[in-house]
Formats: sequence, C-alpha cells, structure tokens
Amino acid sequence: MNYWKIFKNGIFGENPVFRLALSLCPAVAVTSGVKNGFLMGIAVLFVITMVNLTVSVLKKFIHPKVRIPAYMFIIATWVTVTDLMMAAHARDVYKDMGLYIQLIVAFAIILSRAEVFASKQKVIPSVVDGLGMGMGFLIALVMISFVREVLGKGAIWGEPIIASKPLLIMILPTGGFFVVGLLMGLLNWIEIKFFGGKGAGEGAPHPH
Repeated sequence: MNYWKIFKNGIFGENPVFRLALSLCPAVAVTSGVKNGFLMGIAVLFVITMVNLTVSVLKKFIHPKVRIPAYMFIIATWVTVTDLMMAAHARDVYKDMGLYIQLIVAFAIILSRAEVFASKQKVIPSVVDGLGMGMGFLIALVMISFVREVLGKGAIWGEPIIASKPLLIMILPTGGFFVVGLLMGLLNWIEIKFFGGKGAGEGAPHPH
C-alpha cells in the first residue's frame, strides 16, 4: 500500500475544505486570524488521526448496527481530551476558541473518514489517512486565515504589517465564505491549467 499516496490525497485530491467542501462553517468561524486558524487545524489534525487509529483498532468489536453511535462516542472522547488539554496548557487561546474546539465533535470530515476509511483498513493506513486529512484541513485553514487577516486587519499572527485601511468585511463571516470561494476557484484553475486535471467537478454527471 502506497502510504504517500494516501497522505497526499488528504492534502490535494480530497482536501476536506477545498475539494470536499466539508466543515465550512467552523472553518470560516475561526479563520479571522492566522493564530486561531492554525491552532484549530492542529486540534482537528490530532482528533481525526486518533479517531482513525481507534476505529481501526476496534472495528472488529463494533457491531455494524451501532457503528455510527460508536464512532460518535469515540470522536467525542478524543474531542474532550483535546478540549481539556487546551484548557490546561493554552488558557489564553482557549478563552477565544473553547466553544469551537467542542464543536469538532460535529465536523463531518471526521465521521466520514471513520466510516469510509478507518472502518475498512488496517491501523497504519488509517493513521496515515488521518494525518493527511488533518494536514489538508490545517493547510486550508491557514491559507484562509492568512488572506482574511492580511486584508481584514492588515496583520499576520496579530502583528500589524500594513498601514493602509483594511477591508473589514474580510473578518466577518461573509468575507470568510468569499475567501473560501476564491481560493477554491484559484486552486481548481491551477489544477486545470498546469496539471491537466478537471477541477473539483471531475467525475460529476453533466446536465443534459
């Protein structure tokens, strides 16, 4: 099994935000600044990797009829661990992001990878898939938050870099979805123009 191909798939081929368009609302909610986007990405990377690991290890013991509640219990457990760790060791950040960390339990990308991949694969491929998907989510959040913080606040990681008046709409939810759409379009254009791909709509049925 090609582990690099599995890892790369989470970053490029099936990037959770830019290709699968999953978990867009929380992705927009926390990306008004690079710091929050980066830390949320790290939290999701940890949770999705540990959930994939746990589901893969326990898949033979989980009855198919209760697999979804079992997966949700596993996800909630690792989100709780992440929430408590951040509350204990990053209290300043936790004051701003605590609510969003708890909402990770509802992120569609985590449940979907547990169901689609980890429940059918061995431990190592499942861990690699979790790392790839988590890294893809992290990169997407950093890209979105970078654009929003520079244009909306004239800063990076809270440090001012532009003296001109910022575009305040970029730090609002409307600006967040606008940036996500622009980045999706840009990445699709790059793939089609330079790598011979067909964009995010590849394989979709065409209307007659």
